[in-house]
Amino acid sequence: MRTFDDMLSKQLQDEEFKKEYEAIQPEMDVIRAIVDARTSQHMTQKELAERTGINQADISKLENGTRNPSVNLLKRLADGLGMTLKIEFVPKQKA
Repeated sequence: MRTFDDMLSKQLQDEEFKKEYEAIQPEMDVIRAIVDARTSQHMTQKELAERTGINQADISKLENGTRNPSVNLLKRLADGLGMTLKIEFVPKQKA
């Protein structure tokens, strides 16, 4: 049975796929950070919605990637999670 990492490794050998995959990484990182922060606190989307005043359906859209959050919305989420939002620019790695 092939694992996701095995499949991804093979797909990343295709330059076109690799370019598209790398293009969506920032969005995927934001989604992963939101979900990880919420689930690490054993919090449901509904509970986060109650803490932030953000509609639960909007939190769901953020987590499934169908809505892009503003920085203001990310700050509200961080506050509702008892966290501070940190955004950073990181130098690109040279190939």
